[in-house]
Amino acid sequence: MAKHLCPTSSSRLTIDLGAIRDNYRLIAARIAPAMCSAVVKADAYGLGAARVAPMLRDAGCGIFFVAQLGEAIALREALGAGSEILILNGVDPGGERLCADHGLIPVLNSLSQVERWRTLARERGTALPAALQVDSGMSRLGLDARSVATLADDAAFTREVSLRLLMTHLACADAPGNSANEAQLARFALARARFPGVPASIANSGGSFLPEEFHCDVARPGIALYGVAPSALAEGLRPVATLAARVIQIREIEAGTGVGYGLDYIASERRRLATVGIGYADGWPRHLSNVGAVWHQGTRLPITGRVSMDSLTVDISALPDEALAEGDFVELLGPSQTLDDVAGEAGTIAYEILTQLGRRHERRYVDGAQICA
Repeated sequence: MAKHLCPTSSSRLTIDLGAIRDNYRLIAARIAPAMCSAVVKADAYGLGAARVAPMLRDAGCGIFFVAQLGEAIALREALGAGSEILILNGVDPGGERLCADHGLIPVLNSLSQVERWRTLARERGTALPAALQVDSGMSRLGLDARSVATLADDAAFTREVSLRLLMTHLACADAPGNSANEAQLARFALARARFPGVPASIANSGGSFLPEEFHCDVARPGIALYGVAPSALAEGLRPVATLAARVIQIREIEAGTGVGYGLDYIASERRRLATVGIGYADGWPRHLSNVGAVWHQGTRLPITGRVSMDSLTVDISALPDEALAEGDFVELLGPSQTLDDVAGEAGTIAYEILTQLGRRHERRYVDGAQICA
């Protein structure tokens, strides 16, 4: 990877907006005629919602999901009017007026959230838009069957709340053969029967690749947009993020020399090491100490010793002496090492790796080979 002038960061995160657009279009085509929304919570899974969401809007996406009110307000500023923005966690007590003033749509998950939203609707003398989430078996968010029945039988509810979406969330969509998926779909069908005519949504990223009965009216892909296959059924997704970091020092050590905090790595023979300018403050997992690797020109360079806050050390003995110099980049995410590869070595999931990438990286947005302004 080429050097560039006056670097202000030792690492570079490259985000391919064109790949996200292609992944969106692939999913949208697969679930049609259902609508394809986009989950851009956690700053578009760490990749920058202010850049990702407008591109998706221009690609035809009209519905966006975030997790918190603050995210929704920031997204409204980035998107302007015209897009629907739904808040998956609902609104914390006291945030209802701010939510309504910004034209946002809360996902109501409990009777207490419902009542606070209805109270505001009565105060304003108008029905307020909302989505309603039911718990179909995940036991995380949403109303139970008794609460759903209570609302369905309350004629005033639909006068005070303009119900835009009835939704639930699959617990095992990443395991297509798991019988829990069919069980949740059946429970959700009972809730849908209580609210005829209201658009319904059960499919997350994994659900978008399940049979069409899971697609309902609206699908809510998240991680799949960002290039991570949610299950073995997901094919054709393009990788979105690449990460590289600079070599900041190269040295040789003799046999018996320890490396890094705690001297957890002891060289068994003479080795050549490179210290790379990325660490756990940049989202590179400390669990990769003495386990993970970086890559250079197709060669795996194992991490030696502990991942530090701002750096890590790798063994470059397998490379010719002239192959790597101070200031050169090595690959952490890219053709040689995927998010799933890193997650597997770190004992976690790709979601966590992606969302924890820090803010210190130089961020570069591209559309294929074209660098975006």
